[in-house]
Amino acid sequence: MYVDPPAPQPLQPGETPPAQGSGDPLSPDGQARAWEFNPDYQKLVTLWQQVLPMMETLTGSLDQAYQLARSSDTWDAPVAARYVEDVAEWRKRLGLYRQAVLTSISDQAADTPRWVPVAAGAPHAFS
Repeated sequence: MYVDPPAPQPLQPGETPPAQGSGDPLSPDGQARAWEFNPDYQKLVTLWQQVLPMMETLTGSLDQAYQLARSSDTWDAPVAARYVEDVAEWRKRLGLYRQAVLTSISDQAADTPRWVPVAAGAPHAFS
């Protein structure tokens, strides 16, 4: 069995944006900025919350079929061993697929900032 990677964390109640810079208006970090929770990060949180229950359902279904197939009460024939091997292979492939999908979401979330500066709202040419 595989261990799921860390899930992207949704915005927590009371969570605040990053601390302001030095306060020096001439330094690039000293600019007063307004921050918002990154919408791209929120999409990753939502995607994780949608994908995980589907993966759990698939895993549970295959686990149940595997347990039933292994029982001699269900099927006692030479072909049963081949069927059990097939289901075991499906379970292995599903585990690898689950790991790949959840890891890609987790890695993308790790590379995506949780907070982004809000545009100042000043008019720009050609906007």
